[in-house]
Amino acid sequence: MKILKYLTALVVVLFIGYNSVYFKKLSEVQAGIADGKFNTEEYTRNFWDKKLMPSLNKAIEINTLVTLLKTNPDKAFKDHAHALGIGNLQYFMIKGEGQVTSINENDIELNIAGAENPELRIATEYVYGNAVRDASGLLNMNEFDNTGIFNEVSAGINKIIRAEVLPSFKKNISENDRVQFVGAIELNRKFLNLKDIELTPVHLKLVKTQ
Repeated sequence: MKILKYLTALVVVLFIGYNSVYFKKLSEVQAGIADGKFNTEEYTRNFWDKKLMPSLNKAIEINTLVTLLKTNPDKAFKDHAHALGIGNLQYFMIKGEGQVTSINENDIELNIAGAENPELRIATEYVYGNAVRDASGLLNMNEFDNTGIFNEVSAGINKIIRAEVLPSFKKNISENDRVQFVGAIELNRKFLNLKDIELTPVHLKLVKTQ
């Protein structure tokens, strides 16, 4: 009788324990999925702080990239570009420093010192699209359940840029200031245009002129 009682108690304990503990796939935890719902804000913040920011030192210097694009474009795209699929539009994460030549309503123009002397526009108003997400090379669309969720990540990244990267920069910028930058650019491999390069900024630092 005692044995039967102990067995019954053990079955009850095991049943309660089984129903009290559950497991999530690691991919779901990493993707910010809780109770079947994707948490864009949580996932994007984690990606920005723990993956994107530590990777910025790997960005290619803009003059180095422009020189390579002019002399060996195939190597430039192969070694430094990222894209989700087959196509002419590809993305680069670049860094550099330039002097402000014009402050416009939607962007700021920089003159980049160096052998290639390219000109660059930093987008300051309309920050949208997938440039930063794709240029980072850190995300794989196959890790997400659908393209809608994948696009939510881009929207989350752009939201951080608009809220945290640009406001102080726009408030304090003046002509002739120098700007240290890291960000993403989109280039068309077939119709390569290096005279109108627009940067979606990820990191901006002002070097004020005296």
